[in-house]
Amino acid sequence: MAEEQQFLTAKGAAELRKELEELINVRRPKLAALLKEAISQGDLSENADYIDAKEQQAFLEGRIKYLENLLRSAVIIEDSDDGNAAHIQPGSLVTVQADGEPPETYRIVGAAEADPRNGKISNESPLGAALLGRRAGETVRVSTPGGVTEFKILEVVR
Repeated sequence: MAEEQQFLTAKGAAELRKELEELINVRRPKLAALLKEAISQGDLSENADYIDAKEQQAFLEGRIKYLENLLRSAVIIEDSDDGNAAHIQPGSLVTVQADGEPPETYRIVGAAEADPRNGKISNESPLGAALLGRRAGETVRVSTPGGVTEFKILEVVR
């Protein structure tokens, strides 16, 4: 089965690499020491410290594996603001406006770094997916929990 393509901005990839480094070089050794101490307490079947440390270890190792796979397969997108783009693609900065609402500006990013409150929407989100391939001046219709909303694309910057 082919992996789904994940997009990351250069800044997002750097932040994830920093997190991965922290997990591997700081948190993993601390957790290993915690586990060693819990094991030394004896009977592991009813040892709450051991059970907790094993759960933390499973979460930590899962996150490390996820980040390693993501960073290995991610497509790094440029997020420069150096002029108008012909069409919207991952990395584009897009200003849209719904009827009767103030304009909103979003950077189209991959799902791993989406943060709508900080102006980053996923290319996989309903709005992000609807915007891909479109140009300034076009209108897109997006199904939302409140019904279908139309967004006018005011500006596209790459």
